[in-house]
Amino acid sequence: MKATFHGHAVVSLETEDGTKLLFDPFINGNEACNLNVDTVEADYIFVTHAHSDHLGDTVEIAKRTKAKVITTVEIASYLSSFDLETHGMQPGGSHTFDFGEVKLTPAIHGSSIEIDGKPHTLGVASGILVTADAKTVYHVGDTALYSDMKLIGDLVDIDLAFIPIGDNYTMGPEDASLAAKWLQAKRVVPIHYNVLPLTEQDPENYIKMLDKDVGFVPEIGESFAV
Repeated sequence: MKATFHGHAVVSLETEDGTKLLFDPFINGNEACNLNVDTVEADYIFVTHAHSDHLGDTVEIAKRTKAKVITTVEIASYLSSFDLETHGMQPGGSHTFDFGEVKLTPAIHGSSIEIDGKPHTLGVASGILVTADAKTVYHVGDTALYSDMKLIGDLVDIDLAFIPIGDNYTMGPEDASLAAKWLQAKRVVPIHYNVLPLTEQDPENYIKMLDKDVGFVPEIGESFAV
């Protein structure tokens, strides 16, 4: 399996059989992103929560690619109104798909969308664990640091974790360094920084807080083996 970071919280995975997984596809309006809504490929789309910088361009991409959207039940119900194929889950639940297993984890964060100028809450935020090709990738989602990350790290052998460091809306670098330690991920990529106001961070400084050879900052659009 290979992974690619596309800026902010946009991540893609491609399994050995060519299945394409796309996470939190905030592309239009994301100056850091290298993808194009009209050409990006996806067989499955994952959405951690309903905020516009994560739900992003899900509707447009799923309509064009016929990708199935995997997310919380509430967001899945909302997206079904656009005639998209969805699979709703909740934190703590897991399900086996053709490409592998997916499990949602808690995330301490909001999950709302603006409809007709008014905010509407769509369930809770989540993190997403994907196990495929005998590898496990954890998109932590937008979250604060919380002690159950220790439990997740003890129970799950995580090969790669995408961890937010932007602060203000999510963990900052100090808390995110503790999250990396608790999760015991073999490798860590920082996400959710330098795109939104109030999230300015130097990712290389974050890498220095981690154990040697654990953290790294890939180039936007650079694919690497999990």
